[in-house]
Amino acid sequence: MQPKRQNAITEGVIWRQVLAFFFPIMLGTLFQQLYNTVDAVVVGRFAGKAALAAVGGSAAQILNLLVSFFVGLSSGATVIVSQYFGARDSANVSRAVHTALWLAIAAGAAMTVLGLAFAPWLLRLMNTPSETLADSAVYLRIIFAAMIPSMVFNVGSGVLRAVGDSRRPLYFLIAACLINVVLDVLFVAVLRWSVMGVAVATALAQTASALLVLWSLCRGQDGTRLTLRGLRPDGALLARTVQIGLPTGLQTVMYSVSNMIITATINGFGTNTVAAWVAMGKVDALYWMINNAFGVSVMTFAGQNYGAHKLDRAERSMFVCMGLSLAAAWLFSGMFMLLARPVYGIFTREAEVVDIAVEMMRYITPYYFLFVPIEMISGALRGMGRTLVPTLLTAAGICVFRVIWMFTLVPRWPEIRTIILSYPISWIITTVAFAFYYPHARRRLGFGKGVGSRE
Repeated sequence: MQPKRQNAITEGVIWRQVLAFFFPIMLGTLFQQLYNTVDAVVVGRFAGKAALAAVGGSAAQILNLLVSFFVGLSSGATVIVSQYFGARDSANVSRAVHTALWLAIAAGAAMTVLGLAFAPWLLRLMNTPSETLADSAVYLRIIFAAMIPSMVFNVGSGVLRAVGDSRRPLYFLIAACLINVVLDVLFVAVLRWSVMGVAVATALAQTASALLVLWSLCRGQDGTRLTLRGLRPDGALLARTVQIGLPTGLQTVMYSVSNMIITATINGFGTNTVAAWVAMGKVDALYWMINNAFGVSVMTFAGQNYGAHKLDRAERSMFVCMGLSLAAAWLFSGMFMLLARPVYGIFTREAEVVDIAVEMMRYITPYYFLFVPIEMISGALRGMGRTLVPTLLTAAGICVFRVIWMFTLVPRWPEIRTIILSYPISWIITTVAFAFYYPHARRRLGFGKGVGSRE
């Protein structure tokens, strides 16, 4: 039976619908960041700078590498769900949802095995400081043991957003955040479990959020209802999921690898610099959650409208998201520049660590706006099923460029500013590349050939 309810994403005033969809995602990512920031604050305050570096340094980069790949891979299912939902095809929505959740469970199991087997080796490969190596290994092993719940939550939330529901993932994140805060304080501040306490708290909070997502999907409608009997992959949809999602997954791997190389380079500057990098990353992530929320919004709007054969509306959604994201970039740049020192002081009392973090910030924060076109254009194209070329452009312009920079310029000028400058310069290069590519992509997608035409 076809859905009968009105679909706000494919109808109505675009900017209003974008904001209505965006704000729950933004608040959700805010709570996700708060979730991570509480870990850093509690462990930094009650267990010291070495524990802070263990939680947020090399260990965080390794987790990002594997989690980002599999979440990127499964994003192909999110695109498929959004297109079928926009086309009001409930039968294929159901097949795509069950394929996505099956993939989440399989990916989580694979990450658990890989993480437990290779975590110590990866930490040594990244030149992790000896004083944080043991704690980093403990943290990784516990987090990797909870990868199935983590993937179920991420993929299940993506499915809900793909059909226009950005509120329930927010509620589930709030619940997980509150659980994490309480357990962090109990395990680290009271029981003095240090890094192990942070990891156990995170694993339990992730499990709770995964159960909430599963409960929600089991009560779903319009093809989104999850059943145990249907929890198996559809071969054709799985192949299409991999075709769409693999480039995104590989792009996230390249991001993570380049960040791991940068982190390994920063590790060579000592614990103070590593702790500053972690603190700056936690603050910096407050802006990136806004950018990423607009990225999810534009992918969903482009995907559903493309599935509904409303190509002009898909493109207008992209430009609306781009304008709103640019405004957010300038707002956060100014706010962070004004409040840098008091904000970094939340993470550590050591003046040298704060000084280093402020220096890092000066070479990144004012240039957030340069990344906006990359996120918005690539997000829209992914929503419409075009992932390969956006991945290649981003991988080459950002990831490969930064790796080359680390191995050529940093040895010649071994300073923090040399490392950090690779960020804004790579954004400029990639934005220019997307500006040249987009007119070609829109022709290939059928724009200008009549509503609903596709090549």
